[in-house]
Amino acid sequence: MKFTDGFWQLRPGVTALYAQEAYDIEETDAAPDGPGLVVTAPTTVIAKRGDVLNRPVLTVTLSSPLEGVVRVRIAHHTGGSRHSGFALPGARTGVGVTEITDAAGTLTTGALTARIAKGAPWDLSFEANGKRLTGSAGRAAGYMKLSPGAAVDPGIAGNARMETGIPHADRFVREQLDLGVGELVYGLGERFGPVVKNGQSVEIWNADGGTSSEQAYKNVPFYVTSRGYGVLVNDPGHVSFEVGSEAVERVQFSVSGEILEYFVIAGPTPADVLGRYTQLTGRPPVVPAWSYGTWLSTSFTTSYDEATVNSFIDGMTERDLPLSVFHFDCFWMREFNWCDFEWDRRVFPDPEGQLARLHERGLRVSVWINPYIAQRSPLFAEGVEGGYLVRRADGSVWQWDLWQAGMGLVDFTNPAAVEWYQSKLRALVEQGVDTFKTDFGERIPTDVVWHDGSDPERMHNLYTQLYNKAVHDVLVHARGEGEAVLFARSATAGGQSMPVHWGGDSTSTYASMAETLRGGLSLAWSGFAHWSHDIGGFEGTPDADVFKRWTAFGMLSSHSRFHGSDSYRVPWAFDEEAVEVTRLFSKLKMRLMPYLYAQGLVAAETGVPVMRPMALEFPADPATGHLDRQYMLGPDLLVAPVFSASGEVSFYLPAGTWTHLLTGEKVTGGGWRTETHGFDSLPLYVRPGAVLPWGARDDRPDYDYLDGLALRVFPGGSGTASVRVTTPDGRSQVFEVDRAEVTE
Repeated sequence: MKFTDGFWQLRPGVTALYAQEAYDIEETDAAPDGPGLVVTAPTTVIAKRGDVLNRPVLTVTLSSPLEGVVRVRIAHHTGGSRHSGFALPGARTGVGVTEITDAAGTLTTGALTARIAKGAPWDLSFEANGKRLTGSAGRAAGYMKLSPGAAVDPGIAGNARMETGIPHADRFVREQLDLGVGELVYGLGERFGPVVKNGQSVEIWNADGGTSSEQAYKNVPFYVTSRGYGVLVNDPGHVSFEVGSEAVERVQFSVSGEILEYFVIAGPTPADVLGRYTQLTGRPPVVPAWSYGTWLSTSFTTSYDEATVNSFIDGMTERDLPLSVFHFDCFWMREFNWCDFEWDRRVFPDPEGQLARLHERGLRVSVWINPYIAQRSPLFAEGVEGGYLVRRADGSVWQWDLWQAGMGLVDFTNPAAVEWYQSKLRALVEQGVDTFKTDFGERIPTDVVWHDGSDPERMHNLYTQLYNKAVHDVLVHARGEGEAVLFARSATAGGQSMPVHWGGDSTSTYASMAETLRGGLSLAWSGFAHWSHDIGGFEGTPDADVFKRWTAFGMLSSHSRFHGSDSYRVPWAFDEEAVEVTRLFSKLKMRLMPYLYAQGLVAAETGVPVMRPMALEFPADPATGHLDRQYMLGPDLLVAPVFSASGEVSFYLPAGTWTHLLTGEKVTGGGWRTETHGFDSLPLYVRPGAVLPWGARDDRPDYDYLDGLALRVFPGGSGTASVRVTTPDGRSQVFEVDRAEVTE
């Protein structure tokens, strides 16, 4: 949201009150995290006693919830509505150390210091090891008021149809933090434009907009910069970012109301920032080994029954294509009844027997759900009677016809509604369902009343957390820690603690394949360790070339699923070569499972994602800053998907001797390469000096990785490497490997 007209002027109808000086600084024990500083910041410089009259102030509180993290709260009226922020399971008290001198007040936590200079001009800086990382300077922290008709309203952004768009507001608290020369900004959720966010306007507002628009399913008000720090705006409502756009020297963020709270998170490396961020907001759990295998779907609007499902599974078996999970999309339930959680007996007359038969074949089962209850569903009346559905201010149930006729929305702020919804899922788990695809959760209305009195604006983005948690908790209780996994579309900050998430509704083109990757990289920068996407694209039907290229990319993602809208995605539906490509890359992934499963354990321990942007893994190499067509799969595998019909691909190799995993070719890095690949290949290079644990099986992901394990040592390293291999049942062994004994 832009408030200014160029550098000097405000837009018509905007009144701004800026923090002009730190008039006084006091120590306090009443800060959110214990010891902190309270700063009184008048909106003019106080030159004489009379200036304190009729003068608004901003009250700025500094504290620390975690070592290396500073919390900043800017309040115009401190008695104004204080909306709950995100859940912070890692928050602590008594972490920060305060000091006040004649010149400044400081709050130090770990290597990070927040320094507020006394007097004018306003200057709040964040420093690490004596170096200023960023700060809030003149005309940065402010309270903005809009007159009626002011031309800064975000308007209908974010699926405005049917009352789910960003609501109008006329009062905002705004902050701007400095950007250094050459500083790059990443994150803000799964966004499908350029991974570097500089120059972009980003509205944090969950929306069902596909992958080809500025909207996003997973909005996260958190960013990381190349200067070695991150920022989380602790507000689940609409947060508006101007990233080097309105003020090109700054990142601006604003929220409606009277109070803005944000955290500055120290590095020094991007991985350190993600580690502290996920420690604060929730680490990703360990996901089961079987979930890394191939997921095959019925697709969305296709026609299917048990015979169809069996034909797909038989076809995979006959063609020697590994398969781990079979997914039933929407029409496992009867049309117009979504969701009633009842199998459509016209096509699935024996669901219990069918699920048992799938389990006998070694498969897990996933079924599609959403948080809506259609009017024709027998559960709708139950929901109305029990008070389980979201209501309008007049007491009537909120309903609409977009998606399912007359559907209502489950109110997950009501504990009784949560238990009611979970009881339906538990019945499916008892039948034999292993996991749920939690679709939707973005188009959440703002003209409603929530059971717990939550602010409708804040609940719009936060709804997905409550929805996914209700489902995830059922699986944790039924299957245990380490066995629970979702396939979720929507998320916000903290959603990484309930994996896996997939990229949403892409189209079946090379361009959409590339934007899908950009979304995954952006999500990785936002703290999400596990990610998937619809191989071949969702909308439309890909041609065979796109399908084969996307298959290679999909099998080299943390999680892999074949799914589409109106056509089947079995490989033989395209051509015989598609079958061969699927066999090659799915079996390759099975061989890589000792390595991939280990990276999932690393993510659970450190917060560093399995799929890593190049600048996250190589932050000291300036050439990696803007790369968004390639990535690292864990620390040692570089993947550059092919996005062209010709097979030509250009990519960057950091310095050192890299080895192509499929061909064994040795290449000297430190520059750009252009290669042409057939469908059975792509740039897949092993990092210099890597020791890659290589599994003995290529038919399934959940096997004993220590049985027949090979340790492949690649050139370019020195000294001894420690490699830990952990099996799905928890047995672990550490191998000390001399890198001089190169095997590849």
